[in-house]
Order: sequence, then C-alpha cells, then structure tokens
Amino acid sequence: MEAKPLVKKIPGNAIECFACSRRCKIQDGHAGFCGVRANEDGNFNLLVYGRPCAVWADPIEKKPLFHFLPGTKSYSLGTFGCNYSCVFCQNYDISQVPHEAREKNPKTWKEHFEMKVAQCRKLTPEMAVEEAVQSGCKSISFTYNEPTIFTEYALDIMKKGKEHGLKYVYVTNGYETPECWKILKGKLHAANIDLKAFTDKFYKKLCKASIAPVKESIKTAKKMGVHVEVTTLIIPGWNDREDELTKLAKFLVDIDSEMPWHVTAFMPHYKMMSTPPTEPATLLKAKAIGKEVGLKHVYVGNVPLSYSEHESTVCPKCGKRMIERSGVSLVRNNMIDGKCSCGRKIKGIWR
Repeated sequence: MEAKPLVKKIPGNAIECFACSRRCKIQDGHAGFCGVRANEDGNFNLLVYGRPCAVWADPIEKKPLFHFLPGTKSYSLGTFGCNYSCVFCQNYDISQVPHEAREKNPKTWKEHFEMKVAQCRKLTPEMAVEEAVQSGCKSISFTYNEPTIFTEYALDIMKKGKEHGLKYVYVTNGYETPECWKILKGKLHAANIDLKAFTDKFYKKLCKASIAPVKESIKTAKKMGVHVEVTTLIIPGWNDREDELTKLAKFLVDIDSEMPWHVTAFMPHYKMMSTPPTEPATLLKAKAIGKEVGLKHVYVGNVPLSYSEHESTVCPKCGKRMIERSGVSLVRNNMIDGKCSCGRKIKGIWR
C-alpha cells in the first residue's frame, strides 16, 4: 500500500478511521463497521487491498454517468464490504458479506471473511491499469460496492494510471469525510452519488446511516471540480412522496441546475422482497417534478425499453435530442464540442 491510510492511532492500541463519516474507533483485532478496515496490533490493514471480487469492462452509462465520456467503456472493480447496511441492496451478495459473516459467527467471522477474500483474484494497482488500457477503457470506475472503504487501494490505482491519461470514477453512497474528499481532490474526475431519499428516517431505518454527510458530499465534490451526477432509487411507500421528491430536487437545483439526476426503479431485492417494484408512472412523476423545479437533465432508469426516450440528453434551449440512449447503450451522439447545434453548451465531460 503506497497511499497514506485514512486512519490515525488513538490510545489503547486502537485506531480511528476517517475514510467515511462513521469515523469508527477500531480496537486491536477488530474491524470497522464496513468489515474491511481492520486494526492488527495497532496498525491499519485494508483486508480487501488488491483483492477485488468483481471486475468488468462496463459501458460508462451503466454507472450511471450520462454526461461523462458517453459511449466509452469503464474498467470497473469492486470488493466485499460496505459502510451501509441497506435492506434493499442490489449487490448484497458482495457488499453485505462482512455484515452477514458477523451475524453468523460473531467470534470467528474475521477469519472466515479473510479466507473468502483470499479466494478472490489478485489484482495489483499495476495490473488493474494494464488491463484497463488493454481493454480500451477510457476510465476506471470504483463501483459495485462502496469505494470509500477501499480508498487507499483506489488511490494507488490512480497513481499508477496517471501516465495513461485514464479518468477515475467513484460510484458512491456519499458517506466520505471531508478528509477523504481532500485526498481525492485532483485525482477523481467523476462521481455518481446516491441520494437515496430526503429524510433521515429513511437513512436510519433502511441503511443504518444518516443523510447529512451525503448532502455535504454532493456539495463538496462539486466545489472541488468533480463531475457529479446523482441517483435516487425510488422505493414505493418509502421515498416516493411528491413533497419529498420536490425538496430533493430543489436541493440539487440550488447546487447546480444542470447536475444530472437519475431516478431509477426499485425491484424487490434482499430483505425487501415484499415491496412491489416501482411503477414507470412514478418515475415519470419524479422526472416531471425535477424539471418543474428547474433541473435541466432528469433521467429515468431501470424501466422497459419503450421508455428509452427518457434516457436521452435533450438541449435545454431548443429541445433537440443531443444524445440518444437505449438502456445503457448509446444509440446516437449529436453533440459537437459539448454544444448543441443551436450553440447551447451542455455541462459535462464529453471527450
């Protein structure tokens, strides 16, 4: 590990982690809430360093990022673990592994977890960069689980890939600390940040987290020049009220009215199998609310292809469809140097 760990030593042979806003105080022989940031004899050990459990070359649109290098592929990797415990997690089979191991074997979970990590492929930062370049990817995305918890690994990859001109992406729940954002400044180019709801009740009950750090992360990332897009998974009966969606959209408008907002459909998953899937009409309502309060780019996702028109980028000035998409596939790009043919500049990183 070359990057300086986001931890500090505290009395009692313990360490305090400040990668995420939980700021876990980790005793010797234990790991933080995420299950991967461990204290071994007073020293920090990132249990998943160099051992991703998921690696793939994805369309950048899958992150989802619609205003960032459209039509390109992003070398994507993730590890076990998460600093949230969402009952609706769509990647629970990797993100919740440490949490479930603790529940099953409170005393011996760490040993079992380390054995599971050891079964994952070894991928050094140098290997990750080499594979990204060879596969023709223009960026590397830290995704699938929460990248904040393996930031040191991500930073080492960023350092190794600097000479290749690769861009770097976090697909994140936004629970980073100001210290974490500071160390990412100038290295991270784009982030899709989940704003899962606009009430602390939702975050505490369904994610075991709180909303305040997420709101600050969106503001911080924007201020430091990261290209930011926001995603909200609309869950029936939980975060689909018009008044809540209006407040959320207004919050985004106050930061940047041209920041893309993705409203996506919930599908029954993990511990929320009894909750029905989101109706397309609910997503269209959310899109209409976003547009009404002033957001220029609102996208609808996880819906049938017949709704693909709601995934296209439209010029806010003349209404021309600039980028056409179907699912996570780019169909046509009519953008010219980041502008519509009418001359209107559209915010994003286009090439």
